Amino acid sequence: MGMGEHTVLGGKRKRTHGKCRAVAGGQAVQLSLEGVGKTVGAETWLRGITLAPVPGAVTVLLGATQAGKTSLMRIMAGLDAPSSGRVRVDGQDVTGMPVRERNVAMVYQQFINYPTLTVADNIASPLRLRGDKDIDARVRALADKLHIGMFLDRLPSALSGGQQQRVALARALAKGAPLMLLDEPLVNLDYKLREELREELSQLFAAGDSTVIYATTEPAEALLLGGHTVVMDAGEVLQYGPTPEVFHLPDSLRVARAFSDPPMNLIDARVTAAGVQGPGGLLLPRAEPLAADRVTIGLRAGALRLTACPGDVALAGKVELAEISGSDTFVHVATPAGELVAQFTGVHHFALGETITLQLDPAQVYLFDSDSGRRLAAPRRAMEH
Repeated sequence: MGMGEHTVLGGKRKRTHGKCRAVAGGQAVQLSLEGVGKTVGAETWLRGITLAPVPGAVTVLLGATQAGKTSLMRIMAGLDAPSSGRVRVDGQDVTGMPVRERNVAMVYQQFINYPTLTVADNIASPLRLRGDKDIDARVRALADKLHIGMFLDRLPSALSGGQQQRVALARALAKGAPLMLLDEPLVNLDYKLREELREELSQLFAAGDSTVIYATTEPAEALLLGGHTVVMDAGEVLQYGPTPEVFHLPDSLRVARAFSDPPMNLIDARVTAAGVQGPGGLLLPRAEPLAADRVTIGLRAGALRLTACPGDVALAGKVELAEISGSDTFVHVATPAGELVAQFTGVHHFALGETITLQLDPAQVYLFDSDSGRRLAAPRRAMEH
């Protein structure tokens, strides 16, 4: 067993008179965390996390670096023990059960493979341990899906870092463990390959044979994988639910910040009789009352347009930066309301210092209480999700 892949829970084991008795298993499991906390010295890494991911589905842990994702996954795997709280699998308390007595596949950012085995033998190793049939065909199918079929006869040392990571990922998938933990497994791959593998992985996970926990810092990755998303920050779970729901209806400003790429445009404003009043003469008419005097306007980059529609609010400004990424153009515009980032589909060319007018539909903004950060209003389309 390689260090980058651990056998943890699912063949569920119970300790009996100093020995481990294997219990039949192999299907997706119900993982439950009950008030899990982790402190290291004077630092608190995790804060009372209670969570029950949907069995047989993908749950994405989304958050910035040091949000607590890896610490939580290590506790899920049994590599670390929580300082407080309990971990259960299918109702069995496994809080103190070491990793060697569980049945989990875990893949880290850092690829780790058997150095003396070929790629084919690395992928086949968990299949041989189980005594599976048609091993060669299954190895070939997995390797092809992960774009490493041409390397099956090579040793890992002859591969690039990204290729070695895909070998470790293929071995974990071949294992078919009932609980699979993936800690940013695509982070070392180039952009194009990440896009391709995200689609392949979402299809592989859709089979529902494993409960999959997938950690990432990228909102786009969470959206592509679907399933459910846990938004984490500073060791806390801020929100958990179906991924589209969490994205479209963030409970708070902290969630909206974590689940926006590019970052959500934020504008300080106050509530008046005429509507929501922002700096530079920005006024968003609003008939519905708001339970706050000071609010933060949240505006996703994709909600800004160049073409006006009836009822739009115009924001004129100067282009400070324009960059093309993939099939989208991102434009940084200095306006009287502050610097805004607009995202336009397709390739557009803007000159630095050029004056452009952004169009904003007042019904497509988020409003957050400036004091508590809680969401007060969401765009119309978001409310339909």
